[in-house]
Amino acid sequence: QVQLMASGGGSVQAGGSLRLSCKASNHDFFNNWMGWFRQAPGKEREGVAVIYPGSGRTLYGDSVMGRCAISQDNAEHAVTLQMNNLKPEDSGTYYCVAANRRVGSWYDPKEFEYWGQGILVTVSS
Repeated sequence: QVQLMASGGGSVQAGGSLRLSCKASNHDFFNNWMGWFRQAPGKEREGVAVIYPGSGRTLYGDSVMGRCAISQDNAEHAVTLQMNNLKPEDSGTYYCVAANRRVGSWYDPKEFEYWGQGILVTVSS
């Protein structure tokens, strides 16, 4: 059974930085997309960033472009999201995700079969 163990997050003031990590178990790490979605209260889930470990290709949501970087740890089968210059609108619950098949529209939550536990990120102004 695939398991995604996420860690990190917390509270920070606007302009600060946070790092989220997610380790995958029992997952075909190099042949499936992994990444992060987030959801703010009253809003739909939003794709933040994803990475394809087999090639290192990355994709980012428009709202975080230039402020976030997703990377991989091949030995740990983990992905990390470094978030900089955080804004209050970045607040929400962040979810680590992993696909188990070819992904079409990466920003569509339905493309990702596996979801980790949510991590709360709070950015105060």
